[in-house]
Amino acid sequence: MATIQKNMYINGEFTEHRSGKWIDVINPATEQLIAQVPEGSKEDVQRAIDAAEQAQEAWEALPAVQRGVWLHKIADGIRQREAELTATIVAEGGKTQGLAQTEVLFTADYLDYMAEWARRYEGEIVNSDRPNENIFVFKKAIGVTTGILPWNFPFFLIARKAAPALITGNTIVIKPSEVTPLNAVIFAEIIDAIGLPAGVLNIVFGYGPVVGQELAANPKVGMVSLTGSVNAGIATMEAAAKNVTKVSLELGGKAPAIVMNDADIDLAVKAIVASRMINSGQVCNCVERLYVQEGIYDTLMARLTEAFRAVTFGDPAQQQQLDMGPLINAAALERVEQKVAEAVADGAQVVLGGQRAGSTGYFFQPTLLSHVRQEMAIMHEEIFGPVLPVTTFKTLDQAIAWANDCEYGLTSSIYTRDLNTAMTALRKLKFGETYVNRENFEAMQGFHAGWRKSGIGGADGRHGLEEYLQTHVAYLQFS
Repeated sequence: MATIQKNMYINGEFTEHRSGKWIDVINPATEQLIAQVPEGSKEDVQRAIDAAEQAQEAWEALPAVQRGVWLHKIADGIRQREAELTATIVAEGGKTQGLAQTEVLFTADYLDYMAEWARRYEGEIVNSDRPNENIFVFKKAIGVTTGILPWNFPFFLIARKAAPALITGNTIVIKPSEVTPLNAVIFAEIIDAIGLPAGVLNIVFGYGPVVGQELAANPKVGMVSLTGSVNAGIATMEAAAKNVTKVSLELGGKAPAIVMNDADIDLAVKAIVASRMINSGQVCNCVERLYVQEGIYDTLMARLTEAFRAVTFGDPAQQQQLDMGPLINAAALERVEQKVAEAVADGAQVVLGGQRAGSTGYFFQPTLLSHVRQEMAIMHEEIFGPVLPVTTFKTLDQAIAWANDCEYGLTSSIYTRDLNTAMTALRKLKFGETYVNRENFEAMQGFHAGWRKSGIGGADGRHGLEEYLQTHVAYLQFS
């Protein structure tokens, strides 16, 4: 039996959990048990929220620049354990070594970036209709916040939720995904080693229906942020509704990529493959469907087929230079197999791939589908795997209409050399993000937010920071 990992982190201590149950952590490339973490209970969550509540007033009383110093210390601690964190993310999530290392370093950079907002976020002074009156708009902390994390970028999402929360004076309780919790153990060790004040950041392991439910439903929580599926988002909203708790949700995506006749084909192929294969296609802003203008369809498909055939995959712990690893678990593999089978039964043709790869590990071949029609389920339902359905279009208006014909609205992209075409698409595409002539990957200073069922609120940059602030307006009359 693998070594049992340290317990959850509550009120500045690695503490015993109440359920006495453990969650197995499986390496998706080998299907081997690598560790166990405690299964948290409702009482564990309540202890963590109570600790966060007790710590919040003193934490908010610190000048923001001093809170920023703590974030810089966490970032430094992450860089000191870069190799260990990279190996952990590879083992529990099946991520390639390069992508795992990028996640670790980007997380440290993100903490540094958010720390620098200490002197930059601000309130306002508004003109009054009355003489001798000033109207002040203060921006203040919400209080206790909670973060419910996914498994696909488990380490970065700790920072994406905790960094803006902490710099603005909030405290936080984090629930890592039960599938990829081990990186959070190291994060807890880092904040423990630097002496972050007890209760400011707490980590509770467990399952969504118990731990996640309490993080959203507890009346002491001022805001809950979740990154996950639409169903998880709905459950979070329902739990938060009884206390009218603020929610911030990043949910699914079905990102369309539009390639015009005048596109740089080499650039488009490189960017689309990168945007489809990153993390084995398990990213919410991945290219999920491809619309190609008729004039370049044959050429583009030939290039895509060649590029898909060149994609390398395997156990990322054993090989450094891979394009992708396995899917996260058996359920994910079964889901992708089923979606491809349904598309083929509906008339799609497999150009390349289409099957599980090997008998050990949750690997699925890079898959390209042609003869796909807009009405097919695979053009509307999230795949979350290395599968790309392709169809053709005649006019830009048709492509935009099909792209917008979706319950999701997270990311989108277009490839064209024509400025008017690009600007028309930017005006008409109904998505939170659009990438023009580049891969689908956001910047920390941008704003990652979706429309429709892709979520509420958003993260990153100034707008993401302000998710963790509330206003207090003061009317000051003087003589």
